[in-house]
Amino acid sequence: MPAKSQAQQKAAGAALAAKRGDQKKSDLKGASKSMVESMSEKELEAMASSKRKGKPEHAAKR
Repeated sequence: MPAKSQAQQKAAGAALAAKRGDQKKSDLKGASKSMVESMSEKELEAMASSKRKGKPEHAAKR
């Protein structure tokens, strides 16, 4: 599932780094903190590796 915004993509990248052990889980904040627990490494990789061009900085609130 690709990221819908650049912010979501950055959060997925931070969560992926923590899941792989490159970053401490205690350093995570906000969405990335919940992503690391609720998503698999494969899901995080798919979200973090999507193209950034053309995505809004933040997703529109509904």
